[in-house]
Amino acid sequence: MNELYVHHRIDTAPRQWRAVAERLAEQGAERISANGGTLFGLWRSQIGRPRDEIQAITVWPGTTRAAEAERLLLYGEADIWSRRSELLQPTLRPKDPAPPVRQGNYAFRWFATPQHHWAEFLDLCAQGWPGFESAYDSQVIGLWQAAGDRTATDADEVTGAGIHAGVRSLLLTRRPNLAMWERSKIPQGKDEAKVRDVLSRRYDLCDWTVVTTATLLTATDTPDRARWT
Repeated sequence: MNELYVHHRIDTAPRQWRAVAERLAEQGAERISANGGTLFGLWRSQIGRPRDEIQAITVWPGTTRAAEAERLLLYGEADIWSRRSELLQPTLRPKDPAPPVRQGNYAFRWFATPQHHWAEFLDLCAQGWPGFESAYDSQVIGLWQAAGDRTATDADEVTGAGIHAGVRSLLLTRRPNLAMWERSKIPQGKDEAKVRDVLSRRYDLCDWTVVTTATLLTATDTPDRARWT
C-alpha cells in the first residue's frame, strides 16, 4: 500500500512550543496511531522561522485528507495560534515510512518547478544525492510532491501554495550540524564540485525555492531530557 504524508506547520502561543511538542509527541502520536497513521517527526524552527513554530510530518496508509490528519494531530490543543497542513506524495524518497531518528540540522526546502522540467529535476536529484550524502555525512530524508489538498485557503509564502504554479515539492535533508551546512556550500576537490554542479542545476529549472532549518525533537539518539532544547 502506498503511503501518503501530511506536512503540518504549527504556530504556538509564545513560549509554549515545548509543552505543545511534548503533548504532540505523546498524545498526538497516540491518536494518529489509533487511526492507522504514524508521527514521522516533529521539528522546532532553528533559522528562518519564528521561535515558537513547530513543523510536523505524519504518514498514513492508503488515502487521507490533510484536514483529518491535522484534526487528529492537534485535537484539544489550546496553545496553538495558527495551523496549516498539506498532503504530500513521496517521490524518489522516502522508500518506506520509517521516521528519522538522528539528531542534526534539518533543512525544509520548498521548490516550485514548471511541469515540463519536473522529470529532469527528479533526475538531477537522483544523480546528486549519493555524492552529497557521502561527502558531507548527510542524508536526504525525503522529496515529496504537493498533492493539492491543504487546510489553509490563503496564499502561503513558506510553501508557495497559492502563489507559484507548476509542481510544488518539499525536500527534507539532514546534516550533522550547522558547520557542515556551511561546509557543503563550498566544494573541495573535483568530486564535490561535480556534486554541487549537479544539485545547483536544479535551481535553473525552478521558478522559486525557499529553505528553513529546524531541530528534530523526536530524535532517539539524544537523552530524553536533552531532546527539547
